[in-house]
Amino acid sequence: MKTIYLYLLSVLSGLLLAYAWFPTGLAPLLFIALVPLLMVEQVIFHHENNYKTLTLFGCGFLTFLIWNVITTYWIKNASMGGAVMAIVSNTLLMTIVFLLFHKVKKRVGEKWGSVIFICFWMTFEFMHLRWDLSWPWLILGNGFANDINRIQWYEYTGVFGGSLWILLINCLIVSAFLNTESSGKNRKRIVISVIALLAVPAIISFLLKVKYNDTNSLSDKKAYKKVVVVQPNIDPYNVKFIYGYQGQLQKMLQLAVERVDTTTDYLLFPETALTEGIREDALSQSSSLDMLKHFIKQFPKLKLIIGADTRKAYGFGETPSLTARKFSDTNAYYEEYNTALQLDSNKQIQIYHKSKLVPGVEKMPFPFLFKYFEKYALELGGTAGSLGVQEERTVFTSSDSSSSTAPVICYESIYGEYVSEYITNGAQFISIITNDGWWGDTPGYKQHLQYGALRAIETRRWVARSANTGISCFINPLGEILQPTDWWVTAVITQKIQMKSEITFYSRFGDYIARAAMYISLLLIIYSWLIRFRIIKK
Repeated sequence: MKTIYLYLLSVLSGLLLAYAWFPTGLAPLLFIALVPLLMVEQVIFHHENNYKTLTLFGCGFLTFLIWNVITTYWIKNASMGGAVMAIVSNTLLMTIVFLLFHKVKKRVGEKWGSVIFICFWMTFEFMHLRWDLSWPWLILGNGFANDINRIQWYEYTGVFGGSLWILLINCLIVSAFLNTESSGKNRKRIVISVIALLAVPAIISFLLKVKYNDTNSLSDKKAYKKVVVVQPNIDPYNVKFIYGYQGQLQKMLQLAVERVDTTTDYLLFPETALTEGIREDALSQSSSLDMLKHFIKQFPKLKLIIGADTRKAYGFGETPSLTARKFSDTNAYYEEYNTALQLDSNKQIQIYHKSKLVPGVEKMPFPFLFKYFEKYALELGGTAGSLGVQEERTVFTSSDSSSSTAPVICYESIYGEYVSEYITNGAQFISIITNDGWWGDTPGYKQHLQYGALRAIETRRWVARSANTGISCFINPLGEILQPTDWWVTAVITQKIQMKSEITFYSRFGDYIARAAMYISLLLIIYSWLIRFRIIKK
């Protein structure tokens, strides 16, 4: 096959992957999206002498570049440098994984090809959740966020169940029609397996949805709480930091008064709604918090959740972390945070610090190597350089212990196992506060919303979502989006949501599928090394 045809197949794979992410229900394209690229690998595998390794690398890079550019180009609206870094590094990482799969397959043998590809790819997705360049936006299982009726079983598997589903079907299709060793009878069995893999999960998903609706119809109505969500629609570029933090807060409180009354249990404002720069060791000195306390006095049941820019000074003798900043006029250090606060009528203030930070925006990757370059980091949201984090997932609890919520800040909502840690810590519903206005009217904020629906299914929790501008909404435990607000409008919405205490299988065991894939990958690599150094024979 001519090299140009290999590149055309690679382009096709990239386009299929990209269009599966469109919010128009094209997710089933994922079942065939990788087939053209796997065809390329199969051709090169069987005709290695006719192609250079660079050809396979180029084909893989082209596929993944197209996928990344079309799906996440909108990052440029927040930062052109950040967009280039995210797209190029993610493309390169995916290509390296694809090339590694090919190299190990050559040593171990073609019959192990599907296992190698599936395990290596899922290992990459899993590890991409857990390092300083973390960018798990394109985990394959996320692709069904716009097609929730197929994936109600994510409560048992999380998004990695979706990744396994997609990879397995793609590999089976390739095995059925491209593997020279497949006989007609074997090919028929593979086709039947593909049909079953498409049908059975859909049936399970339907049955789970019916079961949930039946169970929910019998639920205790006393377990419901009234929640108000405010979408202030403040321009993050031209207004947010020149409007004045007090005027900005006053606008949000005026909106809240439209819906909040003495029966309201929760009120949500978006991420970094308070831009005062609150000192956590001097909360009583904050004029913003004074305004909020005065507002809450009118509503004894109310718990108010709001995003804030906060900082905390290190005490004498305390060792600063790698993310600490130095006061300009002293030798003292402080930590700056992207924070969620909960205030109530008992004057209690609970604090959570965002801990899954956006690389290149909220943190400098690998600070022990690149801390010097922090001063050149992008400034967004009133902060520059790396923010501080915390280890534990803090759950906000009402003073009477009748309700509790997970304060999830923006980027954190795309991490399934991370959010499930709130659930095992006792959260009865999820509060997502975000500011998606940086991305403009692009698919970015829509994708971000849909990932919140995945978290609802995985945990079977209600989600209340407050965005600075579109889309604020409520999401029920089936992942169904209720009362979605429009882009670039001011809005206030109200919903009664159920406090739930059951813990799903996924919440309890997390990304166990991906961990299994990682262990199998390690064994395959060791096996390939043993073959390479002729310790064993194939």
